[in-house]
Amino acid sequence: MTDRDLKRILVVDDDTSLTRLISEALRSRFRCEVDATPNPEYGFELALKKRYRVFVFDFSMPMIDGAMLFTLIDKVYNHVNPPLVVPPLILISGRGDEARAQELMKEAGVRGFLPKPFAMNRLMEKISEVAPDLEVADGESTFAKIGD
Repeated sequence: MTDRDLKRILVVDDDTSLTRLISEALRSRFRCEVDATPNPEYGFELALKKRYRVFVFDFSMPMIDGAMLFTLIDKVYNHVNPPLVVPPLILISGRGDEARAQELMKEAGVRGFLPKPFAMNRLMEKISEVAPDLEVADGESTFAKIGD
């Protein structure tokens, strides 16, 4: 994993306005690149092409939810030679089944669950907890928006 890979976050949420807000907040808070998409299939494709430091997925999306997307990525990462490290996952959801979410928290790699609506600072704190090595930005971000 290169230094650049350690500074990349993947956001997948079918709510495009929230995806945009999260992306902007991440770019302004951390020195990182953010790939964001409302499409879980494209998120899967990105996760196969690039390496990420953290995943932020919506728990409740049509067709492929955040938990299933994470499971699919995990299977691929663990079946390549050499196996790839699966980044920590933070799940966000406004409609998610709380019991199912708590069950998922016991799974390896799932490091947080934030029910919507949430304060953006809470997500930033979670990101800092799971990736303490991410450098905090000094105000301005120069990274382009990807995947919108």
